[in-house]
Amino acid sequence: MAVQSGVYRGVSAVERAAARRVRLVDAALAVWADPDTRTTMTAVCAEAGLSERYFYESFSGLDALLEAVMNEIAAEIEETSRHAAEQAGEEPEARVRASIGAFVGLLIEDPRKGRVAIVESVAVPKLRQRRTDLLRHLAHQAAIETREWLGSSGRSENEDETAGLLFIGGMAELVTAWLDGTLTATADEIVDAASRALLGLYR
Repeated sequence: MAVQSGVYRGVSAVERAAARRVRLVDAALAVWADPDTRTTMTAVCAEAGLSERYFYESFSGLDALLEAVMNEIAAEIEETSRHAAEQAGEEPEARVRASIGAFVGLLIEDPRKGRVAIVESVAVPKLRQRRTDLLRHLAHQAAIETREWLGSSGRSENEDETAGLLFIGGMAELVTAWLDGTLTATADEIVDAASRALLGLYR
């Protein structure tokens, strides 16, 4: 029988579990980014339209789910920025601007992603280290890619890593101020400032 084999209406048990996980991650993003809603497992399950039994099918607890949200956002930022740079051609300044522009565009398309990954995650003690790890990973990638695009020009790899940390740390603060309304700027102004900063650090 189909039910005994784990297949229901042409969808396997594994596929159904994967779909429920996606629903939980999407729901967690919505709840976590809402300043008027307390982020709890109950709130996430209600948003996803799933019972707590299905929650534990995919996650050991709320912190594990929120970390999964952060990981997916970080992966999307990295993939989107790299793809944009690749499409921009060989000119280094164009690649830098395209990469940063793709990141800013991602925040405009869904501001919740920047808010939870950069701003809200600081308020969750068990996620602070993961936030730090992700920012340092992005800083390392910035160092590698900028060295590839601009060349070393006598800089050591340690100098490049230092510049990467300065850039990503500054971007995190810039995005925080932009998202919370402290800084009034257009997307183009953000991209211009960040591009000048990155190029200045490596030249």
